[in-house]
Amino acid sequence: MTSVERAKSGYTSIRSRVGRRTFSLSLATCLTALLPFSPFLTFSRPANAQDQDDEVIRINSDLVLINVTVVDGQGKFVGGLKRSDFTVLENGQAQTLSSFGAEETPFAAAVLFDTSGSMEGRLSLGRSAIIRFLDGLRDEDVASVYRFDVSVERLQDFSAGRDLAPRAYSVRTGNLTVLNDAVALAADDLAKRPERRRAVLVLSDGGENGSRSSSGKALEKALSAGATIYTVNMSSNEGTRDIQGSGVLRSYAEKSGGLYIASPGGQALRDSFATVLAELGHQYTLAYRPTNRARDGTWRAIEVKVPRAGVSVRTRKGYRAPKG
Repeated sequence: MTSVERAKSGYTSIRSRVGRRTFSLSLATCLTALLPFSPFLTFSRPANAQDQDDEVIRINSDLVLINVTVVDGQGKFVGGLKRSDFTVLENGQAQTLSSFGAEETPFAAAVLFDTSGSMEGRLSLGRSAIIRFLDGLRDEDVASVYRFDVSVERLQDFSAGRDLAPRAYSVRTGNLTVLNDAVALAADDLAKRPERRRAVLVLSDGGENGSRSSSGKALEKALSAGATIYTVNMSSNEGTRDIQGSGVLRSYAEKSGGLYIASPGGQALRDSFATVLAELGHQYTLAYRPTNRARDGTWRAIEVKVPRAGVSVRTRKGYRAPKG
């Protein structure tokens, strides 16, 4: 069985179970759904944040919620795990889980298409990738599509439609790249959605040079909306600009618990999109109350371990404790 077939098999399994509405809901799952709206869990950006601080969220609560993706060596999600399979460490100290849930649910995805001048020769490839992604959505999923260059434009709003809007076929490239602004706007729109699973999918070479928002602020908005960021690097070579751009894209994905896709085309891209579609329908939601109760404003690193050979675990890298 090829990696595509394995990914599609996992995706079909998800679709079958979601279609029967056999959802597993827990306290953590419900709280995750309420993250952008809850008066008890609020998010803010430290005034004197350094680079690392710009890319985290401050949690004003003693309950820490994390969404976790577990995949095998072929990138297929690992299902059927139990609470006892997870070990959560905060600054190296083991934490006791207060809630655990395996969530299979419809998702809302915001697709961001870079139409800046540096992408001029890859617009057709980008459109093809978006069409493939839309075609793979389940009946319950919704997606919106945005383009960005000197500004951000929503080509189509969230819907269950599988056709790419005609406007996407006549776009012209712009001189600047407002990647951070695009991520921030998509996060704001996702925060208004009722779906519990939310994602931002970026197709870009990562060449940010015109945004009002910093990458830290944009990431903060995505995390506040409960959105995982998946990035596809569409750069054509390994020049200095592209190396810098790939670093931006990789940072967005890694710090939000998403996936960075390095290959801009071919079978690798198709395999990766099948994997993203399968993954978005299934994640684990864990909650714990930190053993360190100090309200000292320090950075707390989070590490999640699953003691199984050949698996990879992805989640956000940590949070900043409340102060005062």
